[in-house]
Amino acid sequence: MQNRRQFLKKSLLLTATGLVIGSRPLLSQAQDADNKTSKLTPPPDLFDAQVLDLEFWLKPRTLDLIRPASGERLKLLYWKDGEVIDSAYEQFCHILRDVHGKKTARIDPKLLETLWATQAFIARFGMTKPLEVLSAYRTPESNQRLREDGIPAARKSLHLEGRAADIRIGDLHEEVLGELIQSFKQGGVGFYFRASSRGGWIHTDTGLQRSWKG
Repeated sequence: MQNRRQFLKKSLLLTATGLVIGSRPLLSQAQDADNKTSKLTPPPDLFDAQVLDLEFWLKPRTLDLIRPASGERLKLLYWKDGEVIDSAYEQFCHILRDVHGKKTARIDPKLLETLWATQAFIARFGMTKPLEVLSAYRTPESNQRLREDGIPAARKSLHLEGRAADIRIGDLHEEVLGELIQSFKQGGVGFYFRASSRGGWIHTDTGLQRSWKG
C-alpha cells in the first residue's frame, strides 16, 4: 500500500492536471492510507524548495492574490532585476491591509517573497489559481476581537507587524501547502485543519523557524 507521501504527491499531480475536482475527496483516503501515524515529508523532487536553482529566484516576480473578505484581486509584477517595484509594493500593502480595521501597514517584503515563491513553485505543475489571503496585517483591536471570538490569534502575533498571512489555494490540501512553505525555511508555519467544504488554512510568517498545528 502506498504511503502518505506517495499518495499526496499523486494527489497534487492529479489536481494539477485537472483530474481532481471539487472539495477534498482525497483527504480521507490519504488519512486512511497511513492511519494518521506519519508526518508528511514532501518528496524532494516535487515539494522541497531547496532543490530550486538560482534562476528561479532571479526571475521577475508576479503575485496573484485575492481577499475573500473584500472581494478584491490583485495580479501584479512587483519585483524585477533584484528590486521591489515601489508602486506595486504599495498596492500589495493595500490589499494585505486589515480589511475590518480599515488600516494599511507596511508589509515585510520577505512575506511577499514567500507568497510569490509558493505560487511560482506550484505553477511549475500547472496550478495557477490565485492565492487566497484570509488575513494579513491586523490592528491590535482586530487581533483582540479575534481572540474574544475564540479564533486562534496570539497576543503578540506577527500579523500586528505585517509579517504574517493566513492563506490557502483552491484544490490544494493545506498540509501539502504548509509543507511546501516550510521547505523554504523562511519563518514560522502553522497548520490549521478544518472539516468544512473550504478546508483549513496555513499561517506563514517571517519570524523564527517553527511549526505548529492549531
